[in-house]
Amino acid sequence: MLIPAILAATLSLADAQAIALKQVSAFRQAELEQRTAAEDLRQARASLLPRVRDSFSVTYNSRDTTGGPSFLASNSVHEYQNLIGVAGELDAGLLAAVHRAHALLDAARAGTEVARRALARGVTESYYGAALAHAKRNAAEQSLGAAEEFERVTRLNYEAGEVPEVDAIRARLQTSARRDDLFQSREAEAIADAELSALLGLNAVAEVEPLPQSIDPAAIESFGADGVMKRPELAQASAQLEAAHADVIIARGELLPHITYSLDRGFDSESLSSDIVRSHRGTLATANIDVPIFNWGIAFSRIRQAKLKEKEAAVQRELTTRELNVAYMTARAQVTAAVARVENAKHALDDAERNVTISIERYRAGEAPVSEATDAQTARAQERIALQQALYDAQVALAHLREAVGQ
Repeated sequence: MLIPAILAATLSLADAQAIALKQVSAFRQAELEQRTAAEDLRQARASLLPRVRDSFSVTYNSRDTTGGPSFLASNSVHEYQNLIGVAGELDAGLLAAVHRAHALLDAARAGTEVARRALARGVTESYYGAALAHAKRNAAEQSLGAAEEFERVTRLNYEAGEVPEVDAIRARLQTSARRDDLFQSREAEAIADAELSALLGLNAVAEVEPLPQSIDPAAIESFGADGVMKRPELAQASAQLEAAHADVIIARGELLPHITYSLDRGFDSESLSSDIVRSHRGTLATANIDVPIFNWGIAFSRIRQAKLKEKEAAVQRELTTRELNVAYMTARAQVTAAVARVENAKHALDDAERNVTISIERYRAGEAPVSEATDAQTARAQERIALQQALYDAQVALAHLREAVGQ
């Protein structure tokens, strides 16, 4: 579904995630699977209830040589039967099937939440990826502007005979390198915007918000390891284990009696004459108990198979728990490192700015070669990019940490 335009001038992360939830995605597919599981539960519950039916049958039986019906199982040459009532069946397997369907519905609900969070994570990464691309382009423009100004001053000094030609050439090369950085950053920006647009189903993406410039370390401490147990992946694995246990009960049910019953009101007569129909009208109740005795070991094989699948589900749940704990520890380490990188990059950029100022002053005073000034500008450009990358990594790591603790 394409959305032709964005009303707001700036697209926030919350708006982007809200738009993404309406697009065709794995999340929408998970929602459909959840609704399908809900119908399975409804059907399983309904199978325990008696079914209402109306049955009308007509039988013709040819006459034998004595004038009676040819087939002994039929009561007369013509037989008319109409029964209206209820019929049903009951066994341990049907009861377990309801429990199984309920567990699978819980698993589907958890799967929907897993898909929603995965989509939110993807949108967050794409959104901040676009913000990073915009920040890098801005940084490249700043670096190019500074390089062009330095080139202009150096060219004027060369034309005035105050500096050698090599200084002017070095200044032009510095400008050329910064211009190439800008071309590359614009390309990356266009790609990032296109990826975000495709994810959100938009014809064009409005301006995204800039990267947050800091992360509160106290907020990180609020994401404790106990939140791992709230992950929907773990709830899904637990529900699947419950469903596997219900399958064991269903398999065992094949060894237990199976009950069928019916209760009807109607008639069974050799004529549709009202007097005859009235005389043959009544109530018919039947019940049957089917006791299994021997089926060549098929039931026992299904029980063993169901138990193996139950063990497999239990192992999968344990593996999921371990994976989630590893994901939490990894996310926490990443966000801690990213925050430290942000602070380090900020200090490094301050030093790079000061280094450019000092180097240019030394060059103009004749105390340093032009290479010192151009190298200082290159270092500043690199530190600007490094800071934006660290800010992006910090936000993505924080999003992973939130997901790791079930938020």
